[in-house]
Amino acid sequence: MAGVRLAAHQNKAWRQGASIALIDESGLMMGPMLRRTWAPKGRTPAVIPRGAHRQKVSVAAAVVWSPRRDHLRLYYPTLADASFDSWYVTAFVEAMLKERDGRFAVVWDGGTMHKGESIRALEAHFSRRMSLERLPPFAPMLTPVEWLWSWLKWERLSNFAPLDVHELDARGIAELESKRDDQAFLRNLFHASVLPLPRTLFS
Repeated sequence: MAGVRLAAHQNKAWRQGASIALIDESGLMMGPMLRRTWAPKGRTPAVIPRGAHRQKVSVAAAVVWSPRRDHLRLYYPTLADASFDSWYVTAFVEAMLKERDGRFAVVWDGGTMHKGESIRALEAHFSRRMSLERLPPFAPMLTPVEWLWSWLKWERLSNFAPLDVHELDARGIAELESKRDDQAFLRNLFHASVLPLPRTLFS
């Protein structure tokens, strides 16, 4: 039933010409994600972790689809050695709303950073332009952003041992920026998820 309900929200957004923003948060850790790699015979590659292992870079990402243009865009803020809370998330969504015109449907999970006073104030302030829709619990496979995290951590940052959290932040930003307007890549995120979406995204 959750999938049917979500599809109804999307149909409403389609009729209103609203952009759909799928938002999620994750963390990039200082300890490298180790994967097998190639090396000359007898020369086993060594990945030497540096810096404080408990430090991390928090990343939020929104994959935004505009039905009028049939266009996708990636937005992302990062926080070096800090965590996102509802106030940071509110500022992120508000910045997107100020940059883009028209109506907005924000789709995210039920995490604590998506609740609270600042989120309620945001919803009230932009009530004519924005609606907030919640994904079913324990269903990460529904959001295309989960596949963005998989690509970033396991493909682009695997075996990467940054000197400090700021180097990790800079590398993460560079990788995300390279896909900010990559239509083929962003559409593939939707292909990988099981979220029911308008057919134009699959053309």
